[in-house]
Amino acid sequence: MEVLRIPRASRAVDDAIPADEPRVRRRRFWKPDWLFLVAVVAPVLAATIYFGLVATPVYISESSFVVRLPQKAQPSLLGGILQGVGFTPATEEVYAAQSFDVSRDALRALNKDGAVEKAYTRPGIFFLERFNPFGGRGSFEDLFAYFQSKVGVKEDTTTSITTLSVRAYDPRDAQRFNEQLLEMSEQTVNRLNQRGQNDLIQYAENEVAKAKAQAQSAAVALASYQQQSGIVDPVKQADAQMQMVSKLQDQLIASKTDLAQLMEYTPLNPRIPSVRTQMAVLQRQIDTELGKVTSGNKSLARSGVAYQRLMLENEFANKQLEAALASLEQARAEAQRKQAYVERIVQPNLPDSPMEPRRLRSILATLAVSLLAFGILRMLSAGIREHAQ
Repeated sequence: MEVLRIPRASRAVDDAIPADEPRVRRRRFWKPDWLFLVAVVAPVLAATIYFGLVATPVYISESSFVVRLPQKAQPSLLGGILQGVGFTPATEEVYAAQSFDVSRDALRALNKDGAVEKAYTRPGIFFLERFNPFGGRGSFEDLFAYFQSKVGVKEDTTTSITTLSVRAYDPRDAQRFNEQLLEMSEQTVNRLNQRGQNDLIQYAENEVAKAKAQAQSAAVALASYQQQSGIVDPVKQADAQMQMVSKLQDQLIASKTDLAQLMEYTPLNPRIPSVRTQMAVLQRQIDTELGKVTSGNKSLARSGVAYQRLMLENEFANKQLEAALASLEQARAEAQRKQAYVERIVQPNLPDSPMEPRRLRSILATLAVSLLAFGILRMLSAGIREHAQ
C-alpha cells in the first residue's frame, strides 16, 4: 500500500501563509476557552443537573402566633387592636418561646422514638441532603445542627407576630413537627406563667404567715399578762380608781365642813368624835386607793406601762397582718394580670406542593455568579499577562 507523502514545498508554502488569512483566523476562533468552561459552563451545568434532576423537593409548613398580656402598652397597629380587647404583646415570653423552638430540649421531645431521624433519612432523599449521609455515628449534636437548618423562627417587630416554619421532605412531617413545636411553645409560656405566679404568691403567703405568727405571739403575750396580773385594762381600772378617790375626797371635804361647823357652833356636840373618826377612815381609804394607782410594784401606773407596751406590739402585729393580707390579694391580682397567652393566628398548614428548591431561580443565580467570577478572573489574567510582558 502506497503512503501519500506531502512535499516539503507544500509545507513551506503553508508556513509562508500570512497570519491574517481566513483559515488561520478560523482555527484560532474555535480554540476552546478553558477559563470560561471552568468558571461558567461547569458550574451552570452542575447547577442544572442538581436543581433540575437531583435535588429533593422540600415542603415548608408555617404557623403564626402572638404572645400577649393584659397590660403593657404597645404602639403598633396590631398592639392597639389587642389593647382594645384587653391584651398587649408580651416580649419576654415571646423570646422564651422562640428560643425553645430551636433548642435541644425541643429536638429531644420531637425525636422521641427517632421520629426526626426517620423523617430526614428517608430513602427518597438525595443522599447529600439527608442527615448523616455517609452512615457514620451521627451524634445528637450533629442532629441538632442539622435540625437548626430545618426550623426557622422569625418575629415581625412591628406587629409582634412570630412565624414558625419547618422544612421537611414529606408534607405530613413538616406539619406534624410544626404542630408539636407550637404546642411546646404554649407549654413553655404556661410553665413560665405558673412559676412566676407561684413565686409571687408564695412570697406574699410567706409574709402573711410571718405576720400571722407575730400577731398570735403578741396576742398570747397580752392575754398571759392580763391573766398573771389580774388586770384586764390598767388604764380603765386606773380611771375607775381615780373616780372612787374623787368621791372619797368629796366625802372627806363634806366631813371636814361638818366638823368645822360643829366645832364652831356646838363644841361639846357628841357627834364630833364620830365625824373625826369618819374623816380618818376616809383619808385612809383615799391613801389606799391612791397607792393602788401610783405606788408599789403592782400599781396600776406601773402595770399600765407594761400593758401599753404589749398593747402596742399587739396592734402593730395586727396592722402588719392586715398589710400582708392586702399584699397577698394584690399579688394574686398582679399574677392574674401577668398571665400570658399564646394566641394562634395561623394554624400549621399541610403543604400541597414543594416550596424548595426554586430550580430556575437557582440556576439563573448560579449563571449570574459564574459570569461575574469569570469576568473577574479574566481581568486578573489579562493584568498578569500585561505585567509579564
